[in-house]
Amino acid sequence: MRNKELAKYIDHTLLKPDTKQENIEKLIGEAKEHEFASVCVNPYWVPLCYDKLKDTNVKVCTVIGFPLGATSTNTKVFETRQAIKDGAAEVDMVINIGELKTGNDMQVKEDIEAVVQAAGKEVLTKIIIETSLLTDDEKIRACKLAKEAGADYVKTSTGFSGGGATRSDIELMRRTVGEDMGIKASGGVRDSNTVNNMIEAGATRIGASAGVAILNDSKTGGDSY
Repeated sequence: MRNKELAKYIDHTLLKPDTKQENIEKLIGEAKEHEFASVCVNPYWVPLCYDKLKDTNVKVCTVIGFPLGATSTNTKVFETRQAIKDGAAEVDMVINIGELKTGNDMQVKEDIEAVVQAAGKEVLTKIIIETSLLTDDEKIRACKLAKEAGADYVKTSTGFSGGGATRSDIELMRRTVGEDMGIKASGGVRDSNTVNNMIEAGATRIGASAGVAILNDSKTGGDSY
């Protein structure tokens, strides 16, 4: 896959708690240069990213209920509406993991549904299920709930709970949601071989803080990691 095509799969991500404006400015510059699908940043940085990227094809993505998913539904809805007002075109929401593991599937679905409705039809919703904390049965249930709630994507990980995207999880998620729903592989994706592996398994978007390194790695044949 050529680098320009590969870049269109990548959400160029910076979610570290100690992120400074100069780091965000660098992220924006790299996203413009390489034409990544989006920049994915914490909500505070959405207005700046929107202002710098509004005349480009690079979208602004942000996170909701991040990284634990245990904020109230009302809080997630407020976050979503504010992020969209600030310029976000995509939102990545963390499910209530504890409620899923308890078996309160209706609560999980209603939580997702509220964010999907707040986002509306013009904003992409990606639902982070945190695969490293779930059994296969829980992953399947989470994916089904996200699909039933009308979300656009299911996403593997926040990157804050250990583990990350695996081929087997992407394959399981794809079998569960079918061909019409997006899947975002995120967490530990740092080289072009892994990206290609995830895409082959069914991922349609990649979340990575190493976007530039991935493209450079691709140029050298994918063997630098």
